Amino acid sequence: MKFFGRSEEDNVCGSDPVIDDLKVKIEQSGMPVQSLQIALKELAMLARVSPSNSEFTITLNYLEYLVSLPWNKKTTDVLDLDHAERILNENHYGLENIKDRILEYLAVKKLKIDRKPLILVVDDEEIARKTLAHILSQENYAVTTAASGSEALEKLSRTDFDVVLTDFRMDKIDGMEVLKKIKAKSPHTEVIMMTGHATVDMAVEAMKTGAYHYITKPLHADDVKTIIRKALDKRICKQDARGAVLCFSGPPGTGKTSLGRSIALALGRSLARISVGGIRDEAEIRGHRRTYSGAMPGRIIEEIRRAGVSNPLVILDELDKIGQDFKGDPSAALLEVLDPEQNHHYTDHYVDLPFDLSSVIFIITANVADNIIDALRDRMEVIHFSGYTENEKVRISSRFLVPRQIMENGLFSNPPVFTDAALHKVVREYTREAGIRNLDRELAVVCRKIARDFVQHDKPLSDLVVDESLIEKMLGPRNYYFEAAREEDRIGITTGLVWTDVGGDIIFIEAVMMKGKHELILTGSLGEVMRESAHTALSYIRSNAAAFGIPDDFFEDHDIHVHIPAGAIPKDGPSAGLAIAVSLVSLLTRRPAGRNVALTGELTLSGRLLPVGGIREKLLAAKRAGAVAVILPEKNRVDTDTLPAEMREGLEIYFADTVDEVIVRVLKKE
Repeated sequence: MKFFGRSEEDNVCGSDPVIDDLKVKIEQSGMPVQSLQIALKELAMLARVSPSNSEFTITLNYLEYLVSLPWNKKTTDVLDLDHAERILNENHYGLENIKDRILEYLAVKKLKIDRKPLILVVDDEEIARKTLAHILSQENYAVTTAASGSEALEKLSRTDFDVVLTDFRMDKIDGMEVLKKIKAKSPHTEVIMMTGHATVDMAVEAMKTGAYHYITKPLHADDVKTIIRKALDKRICKQDARGAVLCFSGPPGTGKTSLGRSIALALGRSLARISVGGIRDEAEIRGHRRTYSGAMPGRIIEEIRRAGVSNPLVILDELDKIGQDFKGDPSAALLEVLDPEQNHHYTDHYVDLPFDLSSVIFIITANVADNIIDALRDRMEVIHFSGYTENEKVRISSRFLVPRQIMENGLFSNPPVFTDAALHKVVREYTREAGIRNLDRELAVVCRKIARDFVQHDKPLSDLVVDESLIEKMLGPRNYYFEAAREEDRIGITTGLVWTDVGGDIIFIEAVMMKGKHELILTGSLGEVMRESAHTALSYIRSNAAAFGIPDDFFEDHDIHVHIPAGAIPKDGPSAGLAIAVSLVSLLTRRPAGRNVALTGELTLSGRLLPVGGIREKLLAAKRAGAVAVILPEKNRVDTDTLPAEMREGLEIYFADTVDEVIVRVLKKE
């Protein structure tokens, strides 16, 4: 769009080819009108500055950066759900909930695009209503008519129309009143005013109130169609502009970042990735003011410029590890970026002009979503990634990891065949993780050793089968054992389940009693919450000693020491109270606790069990450790209803409301 008759442009000297070329680029950049006017003013000032002045270079670089931004360039989303589902399934195994969320997004967008636009025609003349309804119905619009302003307002209260054509002069409630009510209720609805008694004042008043257009009667069908088409383009653009802000939260190696890449591929969008872990400077997000020497734009705007479109898919990696210091809070700087209600006029400090981010899809990855500040987490939809089961890891290995390692290690001419038993052995005995990164590394080691034997010792590759014995030969002695299954039952030792940043894990709670001074000793780098759980468990047992057959004075002249091994690792959380209580009861009643029964749950002073989180991850940890049974709080039953059958296989799950029910199942006879 060009502006003529402006003094700023008249001041631009046409003899300078740099200025002339930049002027053409600015006019063709597609930036909004207000931004275009500011850019032309900057260009007019640049034309009056000597090229030897440092201000000339700063302004020139600034304007060249402005024209390089993709103001109105967008990719069209591929709205074929079957195509998107096929790509997601080809690149990722499992993760059904996340895939369903992406397909839901595509389905909603497709419905919005495919639906017929809703048009409301308001006129007190029946002939005019019928004529307009006939004309617009032929354009494949869904048309509704109203014979008065009151009828129109009634229909507007029930339906959100895209465009309203209303006559100006009507009895009781006129068109101006209808316009005001529409703009108050639905500001994005476009209103076109019609009248046979047009005046300049009426037109000015209507446009100031928010009317999209003002046309006079008699109406011309082509003009009406053109105006409505333009109004709908504006309306649909606003409707479909909003992207999505999804946070993928889960242990490392579960496919959060790679799934983001697959989503971009499925949608046909450009991909931009920004690692925000460790960023401490707010200017990394929002940029520097261009008045500073060496000023640069922020990472958000810069990655969009590199993508070349204004609606890419942007991955913000490791958001839970973002920093903060005297240079500002980058998390606070992201509040505007990730807020769909604000980011349609996001302003970078360097660009200093509003840029529309509302059509960008943001994928945030984090190991622990709770570490993201509350105000920022509230702006995103958090989707939790759970760890993989052993069978899932085997399938992922055979479908994705093994073929990739065979290609990367030059074994593609005569690829070895990995048996399922061999893959199970690698998963069970050489890795212990929620994700698959270490599994991928171990398979890479096997493939490299096969490649070396072939090259150095000229061993044949044809029909090579990698079985359990070959795995043990190449990877050496096993790294992990089934801790719970191989240990014998002992007094005062129970198996607990915990959730960590890298998935579920098991812990052993050990309790002993000795002569002392009425003291509870807690060791193992326990946090404040676990210490309180231990004191709560002891107080509950002391207040109910008779019910357990324990002498009331058991704590007199004695100390009780509760220890959780791996003391160098800090431990905290609200789910160890049950395991500590059972360990103490086992110690005081001299009844061994079953080591292959894993426990999780928080305890109250009255002995009730409260629900805890991370059930799926904890059950996976129990299976990895070889436990045969798990006891959960009764209120966690709903968390197990959607678990796959393979997670329950070989694992008995019991539910309890009180500690008494747990002790009956866990403690052996004296």
